[in-house]
Amino acid sequence: MSCVAPKAPAGEEKKTSWPEVVGKSIEEAKEIILKDMPDADIDVLPAGLAMTLDFRTNRVRIIVDTVATSPSIG
Repeated sequence: MSCVAPKAPAGEEKKTSWPEVVGKSIEEAKEIILKDMPDADIDVLPAGLAMTLDFRTNRVRIIVDTVATSPSIG
Protein backbone atom coordinates (compact mmCIF):
# COMPACT_ATOMS: atom_id res chain seq x y z
CA MET A 1 0.00 0.00 0.00
CA SER A 2 1.31 3.43 -0.91
CA CYS A 3 1.21 6.46 1.42
CA VAL A 4 0.86 9.23 -1.13
CA ALA A 5 -0.20 12.71 -0.06
CA PRO A 6 -3.38 14.09 -1.64
CA LYS A 7 -2.96 15.86 -4.97
CA ALA A 8 -2.51 19.64 -4.92
CA PRO A 9 -3.08 22.11 -7.75
CA ALA A 10 -0.15 22.48 -10.13
CA GLY A 11 2.70 24.43 -8.56
CA GLU A 12 1.40 23.98 -4.99
CA GLU A 13 2.45 21.50 -2.35
CA LYS A 14 -0.35 19.86 -0.33
CA LYS A 15 0.08 20.21 3.44
CA THR A 16 0.32 16.96 5.38
CA SER A 17 0.84 18.34 8.90
CA TRP A 18 0.08 21.51 10.86
CA PRO A 19 2.75 22.15 13.53
CA GLU A 20 1.51 25.74 13.85
CA VAL A 21 -1.62 24.59 15.71
CA VAL A 22 0.27 23.04 18.64
CA GLY A 23 -0.85 24.90 21.78
CA LYS A 24 -4.03 26.28 20.20
CA SER A 25 -7.58 25.31 21.16
CA ILE A 26 -9.22 22.44 19.31
CA GLU A 27 -11.60 24.84 17.55
CA GLU A 28 -8.73 27.11 16.45
CA ALA A 29 -6.81 24.09 15.18
CA LYS A 30 -9.82 22.81 13.23
CA GLU A 31 -10.36 26.23 11.65
CA ILE A 32 -6.74 26.46 10.48
CA ILE A 33 -6.72 22.91 9.12
CA LEU A 34 -10.02 23.39 7.29
CA LYS A 35 -8.70 26.58 5.61
CA ASP A 36 -5.89 24.50 4.11
CA MET A 37 -7.95 21.35 3.53
CA PRO A 38 -11.70 22.05 3.34
CA ASP A 39 -12.59 18.39 2.77
CA ALA A 40 -10.72 17.19 5.89
CA ASP A 41 -12.42 14.67 8.15
CA ILE A 42 -10.99 15.80 11.50
CA ASP A 43 -10.83 13.37 14.42
CA VAL A 44 -10.03 14.68 17.92
CA LEU A 45 -8.55 11.87 20.01
CA PRO A 46 -6.99 11.57 23.47
CA ALA A 47 -3.25 10.87 23.56
CA GLY A 48 -2.48 7.19 24.05
CA LEU A 49 -5.71 5.95 22.49
CA ALA A 50 -5.31 2.96 20.19
CA MET A 51 -5.91 4.01 16.57
CA THR A 52 -6.48 2.21 13.31
CA LEU A 53 -3.45 2.08 11.04
CA ASP A 54 -5.30 2.56 7.77
CA PHE A 55 -4.17 5.59 5.76
CA ARG A 56 -6.92 7.96 4.58
CA THR A 57 -5.93 11.04 2.62
CA ASN A 58 -8.87 13.09 3.91
CA ARG A 59 -8.43 12.27 7.63
CA VAL A 60 -6.55 14.58 10.00
CA ARG A 61 -6.09 13.49 13.60
CA ILE A 62 -5.73 16.05 16.39
CA ILE A 63 -4.22 14.34 19.44
CA VAL A 64 -4.93 16.04 22.78
CA ASP A 65 -3.56 15.35 26.26
CA THR A 66 -4.13 18.52 28.30
CA VAL A 67 -6.58 18.99 31.14
CA ALA A 68 -8.37 22.26 30.31
CA THR A 69 -10.16 22.91 33.60
CA SER A 70 -9.89 21.72 37.18
CA PRO A 71 -11.61 18.35 37.62
CA SER A 72 -14.38 18.51 40.22
CA ILE A 73 -16.98 16.29 41.84
CA GLY A 74 -20.50 16.63 40.58
